[in-house]
Amino acid sequence: MARYTGPVWKKSRRLHYSVLENEKELNKRNYAPGQHGQDRKKDTEYGTQLAEKQKVRYIYGLTEKQFRKTFAEAKKIKTGKQGANFLTLLECRLDNLVYRAGFAKTRKQARQLVSHGHITLDGKKADIPSIRVKVGQVISVKEADKDLVVVKESLEATLSRAQYLEFNEEKLQAKFVRLPEREEFLTDIKENLIVEFYNR
Repeated sequence: MARYTGPVWKKSRRLHYSVLENEKELNKRNYAPGQHGQDRKKDTEYGTQLAEKQKVRYIYGLTEKQFRKTFAEAKKIKTGKQGANFLTLLECRLDNLVYRAGFAKTRKQARQLVSHGHITLDGKKADIPSIRVKVGQVISVKEADKDLVVVKESLEATLSRAQYLEFNEEKLQAKFVRLPEREEFLTDIKENLIVEFYNR
């Protein structure tokens, strides 16, 4: 299945969850799209689990194949809970950390910055959005691209950053200082439903 590139707001309304994490999508019409959007029946147990999985998949912008592969990797980690480990692996993706650092306004924009070669990891060009960043590595904007309008606008609009990133404003660098704690991101997501969905 290809990566979803359609309207994100439509998906947010369908899932009753802000995929962009800013609640803008639900401010105007807080119900599912379509003619019968306001008359939808209550979801089944399977439907609830599927919706939770889809929320996370659209948040991080993954294909189903990438999503399943990461879930399988989380299953091999012997410490901690599988669901929490799974979300932590997703949170460590390069495109996500570029977004968390404030270099981009959305994860889609962060993915594009990475894909187009504007981002470096430990001083080396990194153009694969799915790279898993390790603790201690430094993410920065390429020297020649520090005046990019999209980066400047995003940095100006950033009010706060993740606690697991150490940001240097002068050098436009973000150091990944530690793995994120589960309560520090996507607190509304019930990862146990995703585990149940794949283990059913």
